[in-house]
Order: sequence, then structure tokens, then C-alpha cells
Amino acid sequence: MSDSTSSVIEIAAPPGNVLDVIADFERYPEWAKQVKTSTVVSEDGDGWADQVEFVLDAGAIKDRYVLEYGWDIDEDGVGVVSWHLVRADVLKALTGSYTLEPSAKGTKVTYALEVDVKIPMIGMLKRKAEKVIVDTALKELQRRVESGA
Repeated sequence: MSDSTSSVIEIAAPPGNVLDVIADFERYPEWAKQVKTSTVVSEDGDGWADQVEFVLDAGAIKDRYVLEYGWDIDEDGVGVVSWHLVRADVLKALTGSYTLEPSAKGTKVTYALEVDVKIPMIGMLKRKAEKVIVDTALKELQRRVESGA
């Protein structure tokens, strides 16, 4: 796979609040428009999700897939949440991360994503699709966190 696509957004809330929304997988369908269902498959001993199954409907891409998560997070919510693809129907690879850092506004969130699909796709179109996914996800995350829901 090649370089990932990334984007940054500032969210008016502390990192711990942002992390709470990211880690609440069961509620993703309420705010992440392309996620139709999300189910925690397994958790580690600390209560963090290890694997989560998603059903995605992103227009041209519809898939059921499982991601495995890594949690390199401090108690205040600062750090990195990363994931990689375990299995899928359409996706060949899906690797990404949220990096949460304190900022003057609250939290600086950097979202990096790399997607590869089993069907042939021109690299430029794939990067554009990744950029749309990243930007949409960050805006939806910001709305969810700042609404206090």
C-alpha cells in the first residue's frame, strides 16, 4: 500500500471527551452516516475494544468488515487510537489512526487513513475517496463531540 491520506481538525472539547466518542463503537450509527451497524466483537482486559465489526454503506463501497484496534492513550485521552483490517468482503486493506493532542481550542485530532479495495481503482480516485472519507469522518466526530451527545 502507499502513503495514507490525513487531515486535521480542532474540536472544542478536552481529549478525554473526544476519546469517549471514538471508543463508543455501539453508537457510531447515530453519528457516522456511512456506518449502518457496529458491534464490539472482543475487548481487552481494560475494557477497550480489541475488534469491532462494521457494516458500511458508502455509496459505491458497501462492506461488512472487522477492525482490530490499538490504544496508545494516556489517562487524559491524549495519544493514538489505531486500527487495521482483520477481514472484509470488499476491502483488501484498511489502516488508520486518530491522534489526539491538547490544543488551545480543546483537542487537535489528526486522522490518517489508507484504504485498498479488491476491485481495481485508479490511485488518484482512491486518494480522492480517502480524502472525502477522512474529512467527513472528522466533521461528523466534531459535531458529535461538540453537541455533547
